[in-house]
Amino acid sequence: MTAFDDWRARSPFYDETHEALAQSVRRFVAREIAPHIDQWEAEGELPRDLHKKAAEAGILGLRYPEEYGGHSEGFDNFHGLVLTEELAAVGAGGLSASLMTHGIGLPPVLALGSDELKQRVAPPVLAGDKIIALGITEAGGGSDVANLKTTAVKDGGDYVVNGGKMFITSGMRADWLTCAVRTGGPGAAGISLLLIDMDSPGVERTRLDKMGWRCSDTAAIHFGDVRVPAENLIGPENGGFIGIMRNFNSERLGMAMGCCGYARVAMAEAAEWAQNRETFGKPLVGHQSIRIKLADMERQIEATQAWVDLAAWQVKTGCARPADFAMLKVQATRMLEAVAREAAQVLGGASYITGSKVERIYREVRVNAIGGGSEEIMLDLAGRQLFGGR
Repeated sequence: MTAFDDWRARSPFYDETHEALAQSVRRFVAREIAPHIDQWEAEGELPRDLHKKAAEAGILGLRYPEEYGGHSEGFDNFHGLVLTEELAAVGAGGLSASLMTHGIGLPPVLALGSDELKQRVAPPVLAGDKIIALGITEAGGGSDVANLKTTAVKDGGDYVVNGGKMFITSGMRADWLTCAVRTGGPGAAGISLLLIDMDSPGVERTRLDKMGWRCSDTAAIHFGDVRVPAENLIGPENGGFIGIMRNFNSERLGMAMGCCGYARVAMAEAAEWAQNRETFGKPLVGHQSIRIKLADMERQIEATQAWVDLAAWQVKTGCARPADFAMLKVQATRMLEAVAREAAQVLGGASYITGSKVERIYREVRVNAIGGGSEEIMLDLAGRQLFGGR
């Protein structure tokens, strides 16, 4: 057992099944991902066959219904947290964002879609044959979901979609897009979800370059009179907003766990450097100031992990409240920022050279603080839910 997973052995929420999963995913990461991650970062996307390999390893289908090719029997949401951390071991956030993009694109289909739609979409996604992404954010607004502008107008047996989406993870490679569109009047009550075939005439995609998450392809998408069959409507017309909202708690919990994982990677690299690097005649860790930095990193990670585990337990037992997930996401992203900064200070100039995990993690701090709801939006959401106000 390593320092990376020692914390699980001291937690009441994890048992031998969680450890067995961790070891299985760790072997997959070491074999199929770690040797290639730098190349994929340079290329700006993951190979499609990685999805197939991850499916065969049981990673894509973890905690999804057996009837669609998933693996749900005997797995709880803590197994999902274990998977998130093990994928973080390579220190590249784009890996999880892109490989597990079905984690935000598929749940609305399974929760609200027709039986025919679920049977058509879920099995090939969980088998790694198809990639599904989520299209919510637009160029004119991100967190203000209720005011999205992309329209879908009913025309015979189709919806005709016009508009665009921005910053869409896996947008260049996606076969399907679970897309939020306006089918009714203003506000949340006029929003629907449509499954859009990304090979449809009128769909245009533009690759976006980024500061971090570089192995995750990100796209701006334009829809010009794109015809979508009415049977691709996910849930009732003008009832899509609830499908969007129900995604957010799990997304924020997953992001918070990811922050803990990346923070542990940064701390581990900093600790190894401090133990091997000598200054003024002794290892860096021999200096009190460096030991204080490392201990403070551990303090912040442990405190955040405890909240993540509590939130996961609350989900499992049905006593969760949305405000907690909003605040937890802020806690986790601020913790990651602090740990990544201090890890970079320990590594010194080495943290500024491409090749260290700390360098990559530090670049990816901002996407965690913005994606899934910015810090300001999260704290305002929590404040309104807890203390009232518009």
